[in-house]
Amino acid sequence: MTMSRILHGPAPFKLAVFGANIAGGTNLTYAAGPPSVTWDESLRIAQAADTAGFDALIPVARWKNMGASDQPDRHRTFETFTWAAGLAAVTRNLDLFATVHVPMTHPLTAAKMAATVDHIAGGRFGLNVVAGWNALEFAMFGLEQEEHDERYARADEWMTFVQQAWANDHPFDFDGRFYSGRAVFSQPPPLAAPAPVVMSAGGSPAGRSFAAKHANINFIILPEQPLIAPTVQALKSDAYHSTGRNILVFGAVHIVCSDTEAEARALYHYAVHEQGDWQAAATALSLLVPNSQSADYDRAGMGAAIIGGFFATPLVGTPEQVVQSMSDIAAAGVDGVAVSWIDYEEGISRYARDLYPLMVEAGLRV
Repeated sequence: MTMSRILHGPAPFKLAVFGANIAGGTNLTYAAGPPSVTWDESLRIAQAADTAGFDALIPVARWKNMGASDQPDRHRTFETFTWAAGLAAVTRNLDLFATVHVPMTHPLTAAKMAATVDHIAGGRFGLNVVAGWNALEFAMFGLEQEEHDERYARADEWMTFVQQAWANDHPFDFDGRFYSGRAVFSQPPPLAAPAPVVMSAGGSPAGRSFAAKHANINFIILPEQPLIAPTVQALKSDAYHSTGRNILVFGAVHIVCSDTEAEARALYHYAVHEQGDWQAAATALSLLVPNSQSADYDRAGMGAAIIGGFFATPLVGTPEQVVQSMSDIAAAGVDGVAVSWIDYEEGISRYARDLYPLMVEAGLRV
């Protein structure tokens, strides 16, 4: 059995590839380069990330994208559990996550799928739990959004059910507000001990409480640099004082790297400001603002942030500048980042060639 790399790997600063299972990745742009979502492409990205030493592959749970419905190629997505299972069989070291929207999957189904993928992966499976926010996708399932804190109450019960299914080697009854079951039994359990890695993304009080209780990693939108350290310190301190648990805090970064700063900034400007799908960005913002309490949204200024990385911190510049920015993030107490690019395959290749040696020198990687 392989230990979770994202929790126990040797690198002081962890790196995950984020969003490679959906058309465009984390970008809302018409520029060439982002994932088009074919299986051969997913194989190349996963195996390149594995060879380059990344710690995890984290997908986005998405059933339709933000673009116009008359552009079906922009709505291509791979379901995350089956995607992780397929890639688990052809990788050796990195963790394979599935991302799940709680109201769309019964907890016993999720527990069984997670255990199955974990056996394929040899203990390298992780679960990214999302309480849910996308009303358009909920409508596809005939579901209505619950009030924000009620979603986290459901997620708390859902995760408790999943964890009990993983831990029990004998039938048990489950009685809750949202879920119930009689003589529940789920064998075999996951290989990961004591359980698969759990990630969640919560900056609101309810989201922070859920992460403190259930997650190993809280995945946040990083604030401006001076605010990162106090934000991370508060998240870790609150989790420890409320539950006695130590959690990791991850951020998201969107890397646009070139040989010169001018080239990198020109590429970012082209992808975002010249080729950005501003209508898709408006759709995303209209869904996020009423359904999330994890950040303050400025409608006028959020378009570019959504188009280029979906609120990930943009790291635009030379390899030296990108690594310095990651060093600053790490120094603020962030334990790792989920990384996206405009062109994922080129980005992973440049990481291996240019960024990795500099990160070793900086003490971030080994």
